[in-house]
Amino acid sequence: MAQFLVIDVGTSGLRAAVVDDTLSIVAFEYRVCPPSSPSPGLVEFDAADIARLSLDAAQTVLARVDTPVDAVGITNQRASVVVWDRATGKPVGPGLGWQDLRTVMECIMAKAEHGWAMAPNQSATKLQWILANTPDLAGRDLCAGTLDSWIAWTLTEGVVHVADQTNFSATTTGLRSIDGTGWRHDILEAFSIPEALLPEVVDSAGVVGRATALPGSPPIAALVGDQQASLIGQGCVRPGQAKITLGTGGMLDMCTDGGTPEKANRHVHGTYPLPVWSLGGILTWGIEGIMLSAGTNIEWLRDDMGLIDTAEASHDVASQCTDSGGVMYVPALLGLGTPRWDYGARGTLLGLTRGTERSHVVRAVLEGIAHRSADLVDAAVADTDVELAALRIDGGMSRNPTFVQALANVTGLPVEVAPVVEATTLGAAFLAGVGVGVWSDVGDIDALWSPAHTATPDTSVDRDALRLTWANALTRAAGWIPDLSALDF
Repeated sequence: MAQFLVIDVGTSGLRAAVVDDTLSIVAFEYRVCPPSSPSPGLVEFDAADIARLSLDAAQTVLARVDTPVDAVGITNQRASVVVWDRATGKPVGPGLGWQDLRTVMECIMAKAEHGWAMAPNQSATKLQWILANTPDLAGRDLCAGTLDSWIAWTLTEGVVHVADQTNFSATTTGLRSIDGTGWRHDILEAFSIPEALLPEVVDSAGVVGRATALPGSPPIAALVGDQQASLIGQGCVRPGQAKITLGTGGMLDMCTDGGTPEKANRHVHGTYPLPVWSLGGILTWGIEGIMLSAGTNIEWLRDDMGLIDTAEASHDVASQCTDSGGVMYVPALLGLGTPRWDYGARGTLLGLTRGTERSHVVRAVLEGIAHRSADLVDAAVADTDVELAALRIDGGMSRNPTFVQALANVTGLPVEVAPVVEATTLGAAFLAGVGVGVWSDVGDIDALWSPAHTATPDTSVDRDALRLTWANALTRAAGWIPDLSALDF
């Protein structure tokens, strides 16, 4: 039986897991490594600490299995940037997280001066900022990369400097050509980014080097962005298959394979194109839609409002009522992403009466997140003209029965719940297996997909009426901070 080590670097923590060739997790370790926010809008992380914790978690989990692993897969939060000294292997300063907003003005200027549609959650302006604002970089031999680059460098003890096409795409970084064949030299020149410090961009599966920092020096055979890993881990590898990962935020990804898009810009209905994997130098394409806050709303109920003691209690409290009593909640604590992209929208609670109880509010929050998920589905269908037969989900909220049933009701789709909370681990393990020949093709994962359970829509629910009320609620939440609502990246 083949086994694979997966290192998964998330936004607030990292995981190391050993996964076998049935895609079952054999051993698992977790380490907390939250980013810091020195002031509002700034999100930084300690790349050296992430490297140390990754090695510690990997070595710990490997010590708990009897046989050596056949390959290593790396998956990670995308667009976050690290710059380090090639000679010493030490970061030159904090890495900038994908949520960091310090380069909003640079994005606005790039559009005004060059017509480039760039967003602050892309890597390009983050890297520009680090190079322009870190002292004493002149004359140093530097490396830069996304977190897959940094972990691969760490595991190979400075031998390999690579990134894969899903992490270093035109969509994610803004630095590559849309077809993934080369660099945007005009952007590199305008942003004063030397090509020499950038990684070699490789396929998502295939051996790139050996992890000499680990026992047995297993080959590193997969690099992939977290959402693409989750898409693959949930078996969504055919056109028209889609998943939503519901963590702090929510990400819908859908395989389209319609060929290389003309531009990396957002589509009409608010999704945007991105490569979902690369094999043999060929990119397979999909689309992505974003909900800016999902689980954040449950944290708000727990930590700020005190309406629940634990995240899990949201189901128990919501179950105390059969409906929300006319209460509607728009989960726009950080604005609205797909399809509206209104950064000035704000969370809105509507329909309160003297009879509104705690359970109504908690249920309304869960149902509001379900409605926002349905918005992502509707946008994906509208942008691709492809209907979905089912929806697959993972992430913490996938374990909430009230939410899952509400999602089935408002989408009108069967909702298949992933067998593990974080399907990223399964996707990265599968790609590592493809990279060393355990599986020959991404389509082989079809036979391995087995949902924990499936929720079907309640036929007594008037979905059209619910969605009409929801559309009305969205208009109330929109444009609350006009200056932010005017931003368009």
